[in-house]
Amino acid sequence: MSRRASPVDDGLAELGLEIGQLVRYLGGADKRFHDGVVLRRERDGSVGLRDERGRARAIAVEAIEIRVLGPRGGAQWIPLTDAGGGLQLGLF
Repeated sequence: MSRRASPVDDGLAELGLEIGQLVRYLGGADKRFHDGVVLRRERDGSVGLRDERGRARAIAVEAIEIRVLGPRGGAQWIPLTDAGGGLQLGLF
């Protein structure tokens, strides 16, 4: 079954993201990770997030990490660029 991108998708599927997914991103000034919720794909290729204070942000793909399950079932954070567009890690 082929999955077609819907107009609401905005290119998130090619990154392996979904609307409402919890991610974390590297902050600019404080260089710490902050939680965010995925909203959309921006025109410039970045990802539109809602931060923990409710503000909208456009974050570069390179600064985003996603949570995956590790080999023993624990949560791990990996860079979105290493996720391979939605490949499930730990199966190799």
